[in-house]
Amino acid sequence: MLTSEMVKSAALAAGADLCGIGSMDRFDGTPKEMDPRYFFPDAKSVVGMVFRIPRGVQRGIEEGTQFYQYPSMAYGGINEIYAPAVLYHVGRLIEDQGYEAAVYRNTGARGVVSDMDGSPGNTLSPEEQITVNEQAKTKAAHHRTVQYTRAVRADGVAPDLQFHFRLAAVACGLGEIGWSKMFLTPQFGPLERLAFLFTDAPLEPDPLYDGPPLCRRCMQCVRQCPGHCLSEKESIRISVGGKICEWGKFDEWKCYAFYTHGGRKFNPFVPKSVWDENANGDLNVLEGKAEADENEIMKVYTALEKYFPTWVGYNMAKCGGCIRACVSMLEKKGGCMADRFEKPLRVGKAWEMER
Repeated sequence: MLTSEMVKSAALAAGADLCGIGSMDRFDGTPKEMDPRYFFPDAKSVVGMVFRIPRGVQRGIEEGTQFYQYPSMAYGGINEIYAPAVLYHVGRLIEDQGYEAAVYRNTGARGVVSDMDGSPGNTLSPEEQITVNEQAKTKAAHHRTVQYTRAVRADGVAPDLQFHFRLAAVACGLGEIGWSKMFLTPQFGPLERLAFLFTDAPLEPDPLYDGPPLCRRCMQCVRQCPGHCLSEKESIRISVGGKICEWGKFDEWKCYAFYTHGGRKFNPFVPKSVWDENANGDLNVLEGKAEADENEIMKVYTALEKYFPTWVGYNMAKCGGCIRACVSMLEKKGGCMADRFEKPLRVGKAWEMER
């Protein structure tokens, strides 16, 4: 007989750092286009897995000298290689017991709604849209957008369905969401990636996290965001299985822009002369703006297109903002990461480049 302990033990043995199980009724109230029950209607349980991000992949970013390890090791390496192997292993165990295992790795297809802000419409990222625009000049454009998808049945949703990973992790009892909208665990703070599988096996769910608050509401994520993308006062509140999740109101598209180009104070890959020559042009259109739309963000990408192999490839490794600020604060006395390391991630102030 398949048990929750068998599944969690298999996940941990295969390489997951944490594993939790939730019941599907915890997704009640989810928007139809993001409800995983449309993905697997017979599912009874969701299995969530946490894969830690080694703090050391941020060391080069903290020093401003090496940026590639974060996107390669902490993003692509976990999402595309390590976590799928663990999902495959646990899925085999479940299916060997006669139940179905629908695995769902992080990243991939564009959904029926934007994975940035949940809005319908064109869900291409700005750099993907640039590629589509360039292809359209020489060949028939292939738009991977939701305008051209439709449901296969009257009561269904159009492909590809994507659910909210961080809220699903809450439903699995693995932690809570901080003010910055990052998922936090008691063991690793914000330093983790998530992966899930759904099964029709009737597994015993874990309780929702009910320990000490993981987010201290210190607001360093707000203050250290170079794009000023996060509100200190306005918030979003959502209930997951009766647990209230709250985070600051957030401009996801503007965050995406600063995550990749970082702004002039946080991007060592674009010459200072380029920023100076474009001081009042498209390159600096987002500096100081309270909100940004996709067209404005496209201007930034177009202005920096010649530097694409460098700064887009490196993905600017989180631009220096919220994650490292959160780690730094949680390592101080009273935070969930206190006393985990012999030395803190940050000793002095975070670096900024000369404007």
